[in-house]
Amino acid sequence: MAVTEYKTIVTEQKIIQSVYLKRDVIIDVYLPMDLKNSKLSLLLINDGQDLAKMDFVNMLDALIATGQITPLICVGIYAGERLSEFGTANIVDYKNRGEKAFSYQQFLIDELLPLVHIAYGIDNTLAKGIAGFSLGGLTAFDTIWTYKNVFSIAGIFSGSLWWRTKSFEDGYNENTDRILHQKVRNDIYHPGLKFYFTTGSFDETADRNNNGVIDSIDDTVCLIEELKNLGYNTSHDIKYINYEDGKHDVETWGKAMPGFLLWGWGTK
Repeated sequence: MAVTEYKTIVTEQKIIQSVYLKRDVIIDVYLPMDLKNSKLSLLLINDGQDLAKMDFVNMLDALIATGQITPLICVGIYAGERLSEFGTANIVDYKNRGEKAFSYQQFLIDELLPLVHIAYGIDNTLAKGIAGFSLGGLTAFDTIWTYKNVFSIAGIFSGSLWWRTKSFEDGYNENTDRILHQKVRNDIYHPGLKFYFTTGSFDETADRNNNGVIDSIDDTVCLIEELKNLGYNTSHDIKYINYEDGKHDVETWGKAMPGFLLWGWGTK
């Protein structure tokens, strides 16, 4: 286990033998040096293997060292079979992808969270968040929506919110066939949840309804509308930023990450 110290945090890498996923899961843990701080929060990040590419450790260290965010434990979860483990729990897409999404969420709740609490002697945290990129962002939203009593903050970076039950060839209807949109539409308002969305104008070029707006932005805006219809508001519960020069890549998500951390755990 490699341990590295920075100004305010320590990083460790662990391997979890997951019963639910039937594989070893690598996690990178970013720990504040003062673990006895009563104001600690916890953030899980899907596709944790990408955090090194965006220099997440120095980003987080600087934000905590300068007092811009409260002390925060972050756990980067290395992805396995993304098209199987990422997705929407109990609802596969039209190609039967995401069949292990429920198992992935069970891993998070029943294996990862207890390990973090036991390994670092943390009885409780102020808030638990979950974030991810692309398919990992889709999974982050579905996880907070499935476990509303566990998580309160979600970061969805270029989320694959197009995830659908029907192909274009089989008569896809965006009003009924986008899985997350339907999940939200058929639910009720649950207080205390917060959502941070980002997209990039160069996420893709697809425009399935020919309205001049790429699908990535369309799907995000439509999901936000579904949340607003339930009672969530853009002044407190929802934040959305589109990066005009943003692409569907780690560099763009790295630029967006500090804004999410400041929004979720900022001290001002």
